[in-house]
Amino acid sequence: MMAQRRAIWVFLALGAGVALSYAELPALLIVVTLAVITVGCLTTPLVPFAVMLLISPLRALILTESPDALPFDVGQMLFVSFVISWFLHLLIHKRSLRGVLRRSPVLAAVGLFLIGAGGSAFAAISLHAWMTEWLKWFQIAGITIIVVDIVRTESAAWLAFAVVAAALANAGVGIYEYFGGSGALHLLINEQNFRAFGTFGQPNPFGGFMGMAAPIAIAMTGFSAYRLWQRRAFHDELVWRTAAVAFYCLAAATITFALFASWSRGAWLAFAVSLSVAAIALPHRLTRAGIMLVLGLTVLGFISAGGFLPTSIMARISSVTNEFSAASDVRGVDVTPENYANLERLAHWQAAVSMATVNPWLGIGFGNYEIAYLDYSLLFWDMPLGHAHNYYLNVLGETGMIGAITYVIMFCTVAICAWRLRRHPDSAFRLIGIGTLCSWVYLAVHSLTDNLYVNALFLHIGTIIALVAVLYDDLFARRKWLRNA
Repeated sequence: MMAQRRAIWVFLALGAGVALSYAELPALLIVVTLAVITVGCLTTPLVPFAVMLLISPLRALILTESPDALPFDVGQMLFVSFVISWFLHLLIHKRSLRGVLRRSPVLAAVGLFLIGAGGSAFAAISLHAWMTEWLKWFQIAGITIIVVDIVRTESAAWLAFAVVAAALANAGVGIYEYFGGSGALHLLINEQNFRAFGTFGQPNPFGGFMGMAAPIAIAMTGFSAYRLWQRRAFHDELVWRTAAVAFYCLAAATITFALFASWSRGAWLAFAVSLSVAAIALPHRLTRAGIMLVLGLTVLGFISAGGFLPTSIMARISSVTNEFSAASDVRGVDVTPENYANLERLAHWQAAVSMATVNPWLGIGFGNYEIAYLDYSLLFWDMPLGHAHNYYLNVLGETGMIGAITYVIMFCTVAICAWRLRRHPDSAFRLIGIGTLCSWVYLAVHSLTDNLYVNALFLHIGTIIALVAVLYDDLFARRKWLRNA
């Protein structure tokens, strides 16, 4: 009964989010924010959390289409509503803040990077830009702390549902754009189709969102199917559990197609790598995983060599290898229309390296890449793209060696915890754990060519981190209980 009641509240919250996108923004946003805080206090803070994940990707759309400027970013406003709901929830249930912080390697790793990136404030050109970027990770840490506090293992599926629902809503917009809905001629693929960009305004971050959500949607399909099989004897649950399987099947297919429709090479490459990791992680034995991976690569090679893919797709895929093989000093290279995009990206990579060379320990300040770009740019490449189009180099240039090392430690810690989730004793939650692992691998690969911590997407990344933390803490607690039994 509690689960069904929670489902009703979550669906009402998501419906409010959809209604918001069609209404006058400033006044209604305040009303909805107050409403979700109230509902969150009466039920669970997961309700404003779900609304935040659904509406926050509208940030770029609101900035470009709304005639009225909002005093705050929509994602930040909804994050604040989530935090307020949690605080009031603590007061209503007479809980103290002392027991909120738990020992978690994931949370400790995020905190370590917060400290490492925080040191770059002493070298920052613009403290405002530094604060804007640093607060993203502060919010990621906040999401992790609150989610670990309020979510138990059985409720982890609702976190995954919120991510999938948010991605599905954006995927629908992207598919509409792909079939001609955008009319953006600069994104034209062929005579009929356009690159999808959802509500992000750009195809690459949209593809990144789809790529991170697709493994979770696929994992939730397996999760719901497994739960349906387990509860098949309970006839009163068959209808809604079957509906859940159908929903996740549709969501996984739609999100994956939207990823393809983004026409993002980085998204395609990262998704392929994440599927390869899934092939390794799913079998309990690594020998079987190796066999599955070899078979998958063989089939993929056969499809590629046999010419079964359209020429446009093959050309797009081959351009990925051309970009990485061209990773060299672009000074003195003849610029042509064919190599301009690759050289522009490489020039921004070299600018980030120059920032780290001149400021090796603290960098030029978190979030200051665009501001400092002209001081480190190459000749004839004086148009900043906003970031280095390689998040690792971006962090290195902005936060120096200290920030880069703590980022790698944080990223590897989350990856190791996610990898260990494949040993979770509950097969259903093991699937969700593998889904978070594949999403994290996707982020690792796509970060080689882009920055995905944009357009409030960092809130969804924080949710994935929180999912890993919740499931890992549960795995650790179960193992500790078995040792003491």
